[in-house]
Amino acid sequence: MALSLVVLASGRGSNFKAILDAIAAGKCGAKVEALICDHAGAPVLEIAKSAKIPIHVIEKKDFASPLAFDEKLLALLSQHNPGLVVLAGYMRILRSPKIFEKYRRRILNIHPSLLPKYPGAHAQKDAFDAGEKVSGLTIHLVDESLDAGPILYQEKVDISGCKSAEEVSEKILAREHLAYPRVIDKIARDEIKI
Repeated sequence: MALSLVVLASGRGSNFKAILDAIAAGKCGAKVEALICDHAGAPVLEIAKSAKIPIHVIEKKDFASPLAFDEKLLALLSQHNPGLVVLAGYMRILRSPKIFEKYRRRILNIHPSLLPKYPGAHAQKDAFDAGEKVSGLTIHLVDESLDAGPILYQEKVDISGCKSAEEVSEKILAREHLAYPRVIDKIARDEIKI
């Protein structure tokens, strides 16, 4: 039986598409039940529409507080009851204790650095600005800390030849597209314990 996923995304959706492509190719034993997006104009919505994935859009401007937003997010997640909540370029910090109570050790994130180095939203730029020769990606469980939940997988990426932070981003992203579906598949097969 396929592992049920709800994907949370904010932007272009390239990791979301990589997951869908891997599922379609039989390389990831999962099924995406829904996409939840926090930006009405995000390109990821078109990917979901093309794949006939149910879509929920919830925007910050519609809620009085971050916790009120998270309450709505929790209600949407509960509609689908996923085995795994997958953050794929989701740029909001989860704050509600109720989300962590219900989905403890079932929320997955991918981050473009070798954590604990360079947490936060500008990891690739931070690594480039620091003159790093090697950076990479981390797939980890999400908890109440920022980019510091238990690490499931890391991969080094040589960025020594990169001439810009954008080049660093693209080089790491290419590896993310391979790694994220593979790790989700290993969780589905119980080869990675969460």
